[in-house]
Amino acid sequence: MAPIKKPYGSWPSPISAELITRAAPSLNFLQSYGDDLYWVEGRPWEAGRNVIMRRDSNGSITDLLPAPFSHYSRVHEYGGMAYALNDDHLYFVNATDQNIYKYCLDDTSAPQVITNNSSRRFADLVVDRQNQRLIAVCEEHNDDQEPENYLASIALNNQTPAIEKLVSGADFYAYPRISPDQSQLCWIEWQHPNMPWDATQLWQATISNGNLIEKQRVAGGDNNQAIFQPHWSPNNTLYYVSDITNWWNIYRFENGIGAPVLRMDAEFATPLWQLGMTTFDFIDANTIACIWTVSGIWHSGFIDVATGVLTTVQTPYSSMQAVACHQGSVYFVAGASVLASQIGGVNLQGQVSPIYAPATVDLDKADLAQPESISFTSGDNQQVHAFYYPPTSARYCGDDRELPLVIAMCHGGPTGATSSGLNLKIQYWTNRGFAVVDINYRGSVGFGRTYRQGLEGAWGIADVEDTQQAIAYLAGQQKIDPKRCLIRGGSAGGYTVLSALTFTDTFKAGASLYGIGDLETLAKDTHKFESRYLDSLIGPYPERRDIYLERSPIHHADGLNCPVIFLQGLEDKVVPPNQAEMMVKLLEDKGIQVGYVTFADEGHGFRKANNIIRAMEAELAFYRDVFSLKGKA
Repeated sequence: MAPIKKPYGSWPSPISAELITRAAPSLNFLQSYGDDLYWVEGRPWEAGRNVIMRRDSNGSITDLLPAPFSHYSRVHEYGGMAYALNDDHLYFVNATDQNIYKYCLDDTSAPQVITNNSSRRFADLVVDRQNQRLIAVCEEHNDDQEPENYLASIALNNQTPAIEKLVSGADFYAYPRISPDQSQLCWIEWQHPNMPWDATQLWQATISNGNLIEKQRVAGGDNNQAIFQPHWSPNNTLYYVSDITNWWNIYRFENGIGAPVLRMDAEFATPLWQLGMTTFDFIDANTIACIWTVSGIWHSGFIDVATGVLTTVQTPYSSMQAVACHQGSVYFVAGASVLASQIGGVNLQGQVSPIYAPATVDLDKADLAQPESISFTSGDNQQVHAFYYPPTSARYCGDDRELPLVIAMCHGGPTGATSSGLNLKIQYWTNRGFAVVDINYRGSVGFGRTYRQGLEGAWGIADVEDTQQAIAYLAGQQKIDPKRCLIRGGSAGGYTVLSALTFTDTFKAGASLYGIGDLETLAKDTHKFESRYLDSLIGPYPERRDIYLERSPIHHADGLNCPVIFLQGLEDKVVPPNQAEMMVKLLEDKGIQVGYVTFADEGHGFRKANNIIRAMEAELAFYRDVFSLKGKA
């Protein structure tokens, strides 16, 4: 049948907001232990509960956490890996109280709490079997002062486990890892004002009677490299990822020297927004399994440690994360443009075998937009990358006399990146007749350290310019209507949205999801992890308060003259609700169309199904009202 012509943005769609919440649970944090493989599955339909799951040696997959228990750490507010295994026991951080619990895998008794202190949060747990304790990143909160971060020792042989400081003195810690022979501990640490993708240090120490001796800084002493994922090989050699030569490559530390396993213009790491992230693991002492990204596309393969030769494996995936080796194969969370996230495995022979694909996406592939990788020139003559998604439907098409509306998407961070994996939150728009351009503006990761530093001192300028250039490029290709441009983004992406709407006239409306309107308020009222982030992006505060005021949309309300919808969690500690409320009042006072949708039970980001549905439907209704479009949700 010939497609039915309807105005862009008004097409009916089978991709409902409700479908998005139940179709594709999030998967992350794979671990191999014994004969089994473990991971975390996030379920919006269970009020955002995160369940630890196990695949046993027979291939059977089971949930390990009984409701209402949920794996989730609030260290750095973004959390990360927060479970570990030992013999027949699982140790995990529970979302509601941030305590560590012990759960016996061989019976059905309820998990037992082993910490009981409301001021502490834990993440990145590892088991020190020799000393019968857990080692974890601990964040201790005290009234009226900045939280203290340290590596904690948590005894497991006491009825009330003693919690002691094992390593302290730095502002932040990550990746405590014990060598296979139990004799060495490594970790990374960093200090304000650095973020973990700016400058970190890698340390190791000998474990002697539970104490750490012979502490040695392995890498990062020059304070000009970002270390990611230190990892012990099966023969007790320390490996890690460093960007000392611009690209995040894998290094080996031997005989007091760190040397690259191979050099490659590719990124074998990703920014450490969540603790415990992994991009490589060991098949055996001679073989590294790894993933890496080039121009926004992820790849996988194996490195021969002796020769440094990388063998690329062809897979159906273009998006990958959370690497763990298990019984001669490498496993990771993976997806592609029309393939929902799953856990896939690859063996040394290059055979690809999905072992867990929980998404219930039953859609016609003709309803799914394929991303087109595009690049265009920035204001300083750098090549900027983006993915362009055309309006796509199996049943509808636009009128020949009109070009589609376009939504420019701004990822968060801003140190982050967009992905080419299936994202139903993008397909939600394209299947209704919107074009989407998902932009890796300067400052994004995956393109080397120099590109990642492209926002230093230029946040609110370079990223905004790149959104404008993306629109200009697509308009020049006659792929979009430049008079009907929208922009949306969350968190730091929300700041780019509000800056673009305030300081340019490229966009006619926008959506800010828990976004930033007042940089000064953010500098004075945010959590420890990001409290000095703006030093590099804007300038030191209060010394450069003038720049903070100059680049804050809230202080330039005269320039904001188009409709905006704000979506905000009221429990947000990263971007407090007052940021949105000030901007809403300014627009109301000017008589400009504004939407403000709040969620009393959400923090920074929306995890619960009913809230995700409400947010997406409110945003769609807002756009259709702004552009006088009719269509079903």
